Amino acid sequence: MAKLDIVTFPDPVLKAPCSKIEGVNEELLRLAEDMVETMYQAPGVGLAANQVGVSRQLIVIDASSPQEPVQTVVLVNPRIIALSDEKETDEEGCLSVPDMKAEVERAVRVTVLAKNLKGEDLKIEAQGFLARVLQHEIDHLNATLIIDRIGRLKRERYVKQRKQALAGKKSSVSG
Repeated sequence: MAKLDIVTFPDPVLKAPCSKIEGVNEELLRLAEDMVETMYQAPGVGLAANQVGVSRQLIVIDASSPQEPVQTVVLVNPRIIALSDEKETDEEGCLSVPDMKAEVERAVRVTVLAKNLKGEDLKIEAQGFLARVLQHEIDHLNATLIIDRIGRLKRERYVKQRKQALAGKKSSVSG
């Protein structure tokens, strides 16, 4: 296993929809394993493949609380087939959107279809925090970031701050 580098905004891989996975092979199994290690070391509760620079429909999550045993879930080609009408707003962060927390509205309940790493069909009916994590990670696969779910002014302020921070890093590296 290897810890992978996490791609951050404004990297273009985060804004391109991910391609469907046609079959499970050794390369995909290794990627999933490395993504799990990266997620836990970050630390995070979810990670999409494009967050490590791979534009494929693969996510890993663990929405368990610190008091619960580890509950790693790996989903291939996950897609949301149902969202509850009931919504809830809560604060989210994102490993690919550093230095930002945002209030994001999400459905309280969600139904997701996917495959596991054995190629078996899965149907997940989730609510609460797990539903939020699933929606967040599947958003990544569809090229949607938390900054796409906030108001225009807050998004523009973040983009400006991010560009300034990146420009500062480049000038300190080259100078």
